[in-house]
Amino acid sequence: MKLVVLDGYTLNPGDLSWEPMQQLGELTVYDRTAPEDTVRRIGDAEAVLTNKVILSAEVLAQCPSVRYVGVLATGYNVVDLDYCTAHGIVVTNIPAYSTDAVAQMVMALLLELCLHVGEHSEAVHAGEWCDSIDFCFWKRPLINLTGKTLCVVGCGRIGRAVLRVAQAFGMKTVVVPRDPAATAPAEGAPFVALEEGFRQADVVALCAPLTEQTRGLICARTLSWLKPSAFVINTARGPLAVEQDIAKALRQGTLAGYAADVVSVEPMQRDNPLLGAPNCILTPHIAWATDQTRQRLMDIAVENVRAYRDGAPVHVVNRGKHA
Repeated sequence: MKLVVLDGYTLNPGDLSWEPMQQLGELTVYDRTAPEDTVRRIGDAEAVLTNKVILSAEVLAQCPSVRYVGVLATGYNVVDLDYCTAHGIVVTNIPAYSTDAVAQMVMALLLELCLHVGEHSEAVHAGEWCDSIDFCFWKRPLINLTGKTLCVVGCGRIGRAVLRVAQAFGMKTVVVPRDPAATAPAEGAPFVALEEGFRQADVVALCAPLTEQTRGLICARTLSWLKPSAFVINTARGPLAVEQDIAKALRQGTLAGYAADVVSVEPMQRDNPLLGAPNCILTPHIAWATDQTRQRLMDIAVENVRAYRDGAPVHVVNRGKHA
């Protein structure tokens, strides 16, 4: 079996091993693949693995040997699922590999908004503590999370993990579920409607997938429900937030802080309105990228390919839909 990895660099920039995948077939790994090179690089491969390289119907139609697509992520919107389903192509993803790492990033971003650790460290290294007439100083108000209310939007594995960590910090928690009809509490946090949750919140954590219902969820209208002292944390998908509205709220002081590991277009564009916005912390989509998490992703990807090869595919996102 011929296997092609179209964009393997972010998963494995050199600190992991492709050897377990090599044992499953004739493997070719590309660090990155431009759209115009996709068809040529797939060639006559039976199995294709992709993270962000788009496998459209047009691309797949030119690669009739493809029988398996392994997405090296949880989301699989980069693959034309309808085409694969109609042509009997098995599509798998990597579920639940980054739950703990993303929950950790949510709290890292929130703690940075509350305590400004990086800014204070830079000030110390710049000599400001050496020059201080007092034994301590702080450059911004410092915030204690105990007793604050966290509203988690989305109640999947990551959302529930965030709830558990927040509760350990002594935060009150509520959840806006993906299904408005849901009534059962999650991790001891009651379900509330979106507006109710936002009006209660000191912090909103976005842990929901990007759908037509969640696209643009954080916008001028929903921001108006928040306290001016509230923070918004986005480790889900950039398009959940209308970035122009976020930047405007930050500049006007109607939102106290925004921290995101994702933006609407990645890599980030130089005209993104969040660049230079006050009280805005941005990281380059790294919540998933701890060493342990990437190894887990690699291990699951190998098992996905092995299971497909052995005729019993797992983590299939179009199971039972093949024509």
